[in-house]
Amino acid sequence: MVKVVRRPEVKGLRKFYLIEILGGLIVTMKHVIRNLFKPEKLPTVMYPEQTKPIPAATRGRHRLMKRENGSPRCTACMLCATNCPAFCIHIKAAETDDPYIEKYPERFDIDLLRCVFCGLCVEACPLDAIRMDMPLVTFAGYTRQDFVLTKEILLDHDNSDYPHAPGYNPPKPLDITHGPHYVKFLEKVKTQKQ
Repeated sequence: MVKVVRRPEVKGLRKFYLIEILGGLIVTMKHVIRNLFKPEKLPTVMYPEQTKPIPAATRGRHRLMKRENGSPRCTACMLCATNCPAFCIHIKAAETDDPYIEKYPERFDIDLLRCVFCGLCVEACPLDAIRMDMPLVTFAGYTRQDFVLTKEILLDHDNSDYPHAPGYNPPKPLDITHGPHYVKFLEKVKTQKQ
């Protein structure tokens, strides 16, 4: 059953709408005068001098995680690029000399102008190689190239600079992030040292 709601009929001076426009202008002028003489009560922040705190689980700028030796944890499996709805991740894979790792990203670019910051690349990565937990949410540049994050930019951090936010990017075991062969390799190295 459909319920019909009747609008009240406009009568008298309200038909001219001039009184309604003047009423709206009066409200606007009250706000202008109040904010001119009491700016401390404004709900705004004097950005960029003052910034609001960013929640811990905010999806910020991307970063590639590094192994202990400084090489990227990424094995160029292309899952993040395949899962990206904006097609902003471009990876060029190359073979590596390490017998425990088949390939590595020779080129890893993220176009921030196309990125929608959905986090699907982070969820798709089985090695926890890409994260979006850097507290950088403001980007500025003069050209389109300034908004392309290259592999060097993505690796330009220390893994311990940004600790895990609660419930976001929980730490994964070493055999998942580096592969079971890598764990066996580390055990073998430890036994050889002893």
